[in-house]
Amino acid sequence: MRKSVILSGAVLSVFATAAFAHHSNAMYDQTRNVEVDATVKMLEWTNPHAWVSVTYTDASGAVKEVDLELGSPTQLVRQGWRPKIVAPGDKVKVSFKPHKDGKPTGFLDTISLPDGRTLTSE
Repeated sequence: MRKSVILSGAVLSVFATAAFAHHSNAMYDQTRNVEVDATVKMLEWTNPHAWVSVTYTDASGAVKEVDLELGSPTQLVRQGWRPKIVAPGDKVKVSFKPHKDGKPTGFLDTISLPDGRTLTSE
């Protein structure tokens, strides 16, 4: 009996840890979509989420830099992404959900690559 209680507790703690390990996209404004022509600064192929940094010129003429969160590398590979699919200096079009509090970050919806392909991030 005691072994089954300990085993049950261990199994539950594993599931609880997995549930807390993943975060939501609640910090991004799901009601807004920003779409810009941009230049890739870098692609960071990391777990649990990859990131792409881009620069673009906004409507007022100011140059902006934004770090865009993507899905996990495993998810991205299934959608056609590769660790070197974009390189610094590549011209792309990105569509993203901006951070609610105006931070220079967002969640990438789509990216149109120089070769014409469009990829999603999740």
